[in-house]
Amino acid sequence: MKLFLDSSVLLSASASAKGASRFLIENAESFDWSLISSAYCLAETQKNLPKLGASAESNFKRLVRNEVEWVGDALSPEQILIFPKAKDRPVVLSALAAKVDVLLTLDRQDFMGLLGNQVYGVSIRTPGDWLLECRECGVI
Repeated sequence: MKLFLDSSVLLSASASAKGASRFLIENAESFDWSLISSAYCLAETQKNLPKLGASAESNFKRLVRNEVEWVGDALSPEQILIFPKAKDRPVVLSALAAKVDVLLTLDRQDFMGLLGNQVYGVSIRTPGDWLLECRECGVI
């Protein structure tokens, strides 16, 4: 299963040891999940990490950064994409280009109309919602 992690998920995993975002990263290998993110998300994460404190920065360097496959940013879609939030458009484009199964985000405001839905076969979920779905299906 290929999971694309938005910067909000990367930040959450760095800041909190108990959330769904950290669980995904710490257990990815056990469940054979491939964790993928983009250069755009990396830059956004690194810009915001200092706001979360030294421990979050340390956790990112120690845990998160090493567990994620970093892909280049996709700048144009292969398919027509109508997505109103210009700042998160690169996230959706990169997830589509990486051919992931799920795009995970905690950005409920910008992804409001897409959460719980799919874009060209890519499910868009929060980490918690996705883990609950996996549990209900017996995956975890």
